[in-house]
Amino acid sequence: MSELLTIAMPKGRIFEEAAELLRQADFQLPPEFDDSRKLIVDIPEENMRFILAKPMDVTTYVEYGVADLGIAGKDVMLEEEERDVYELLDLNISKCHLAVAGLPNAKKSEIAQKVATKYPNVASTYFREQGEQVEIIKLNGSIELAPLIGLADRIVDIVSTGQTLKENGLVELEHIEDITSRLIVNPVSYRLKDERIDDLVNRLAQVVQPV
Repeated sequence: MSELLTIAMPKGRIFEEAAELLRQADFQLPPEFDDSRKLIVDIPEENMRFILAKPMDVTTYVEYGVADLGIAGKDVMLEEEERDVYELLDLNISKCHLAVAGLPNAKKSEIAQKVATKYPNVASTYFREQGEQVEIIKLNGSIELAPLIGLADRIVDIVSTGQTLKENGLVELEHIEDITSRLIVNPVSYRLKDERIDDLVNRLAQVVQPV
């Protein structure tokens, strides 16, 4: 019997696209896998276990070894750079980008502007590289609200279609980085289960669309 592989992945768009990719790579995931309300889903036919986590927690589960592998957005990888995980493969799914956005006619003030974001490390690094001094305000959700209520001058957030910005009267001001989802691995798991993990990577690599 092959070794059990535990994979952490977030619910939502990444989960759906990753499940489709695994099926294309000939992994036998039952139809009910997509609709499960469980947080831990076992697939005995493949000797695989999936942990369904918050996007920001996937790297933590992989680093601490409760998951051998994880599927995480590059945005999370950039924000959590100090994590002890290896990036194995760009899955080229869940494409979006990180951007600076704000109200269309907002003027830049001389003093340090306030920037609201879920990504304080990414934002700090970006503005430092631009030579711009800002005050970072960390929020966990509804980032678009910050400029509307006067909490912040600008935001740094994920943009996919731009529809959410548009609906809230905001515009994209600067493009920071393109984002896709990546397959990551725990270094110890990679040593102990290298054959099983290499097989997974090779099969996925065959079906990943070119970047």
